[in-house]
Amino acid sequence: MKKLILAISLALGAAPAAMAGFAEGATAYNNKNYSAAYREIAPLAKAGNADAEHLLGLMYYMGRGVAQDYKQALAWHRKAALKGKADAQYVVGAMYYTGNAVIQDHKQAVVWFRKAAEQGHADAQQVLGLMYRYHIGGMPQDNVIAYMLWNLAAANGSSNAAEQRAMLIKSMTQEQIEEGQSLSAAWKPGVPLPGKSRSGGG
Repeated sequence: MKKLILAISLALGAAPAAMAGFAEGATAYNNKNYSAAYREIAPLAKAGNADAEHLLGLMYYMGRGVAQDYKQALAWHRKAALKGKADAQYVVGAMYYTGNAVIQDHKQAVVWFRKAAEQGHADAQQVLGLMYRYHIGGMPQDNVIAYMLWNLAAANGSSNAAEQRAMLIKSMTQEQIEEGQSLSAAWKPGVPLPGKSRSGGG
């Protein structure tokens, strides 16, 4: 739990009008041409494009094309997160979780991880599962919700979640496993995640 690995994945699903410049900026970024990326991305971010805000936030976070600046990283990610960008919501959650550029606040981390998790963000689901499993950030200790979240994250490609789920099963009853399976089968992205389970409280 000490190190939250930031998912640096770029969803290229922005509005068509802004896509040409963003695609060029993202390509430049992926090719490690960070100065060209900044030239393309910064104006789009300042104009309110959520994908560009997220990428500019990553550039400040990593110190690529700009001086590393966690406060700027948080500010740009928060702008994108408030527009519903799941990757940015995850990063804001991670920064609150670790106390990076903000006062550490696990309850705020939960808020942002949940927003991303409810959009199907695998890393957010995996971390939120840890918070339920180990009673972090005011979350109830609930193995069934942790199992549900890790089931969803594993289905979305998280190997960490798959490993954590395998360990958790050893301490769960058959009833809890069945409830966890049922909850994850019934859930769809965009639907609020349950706050607690029937059988999984610890």
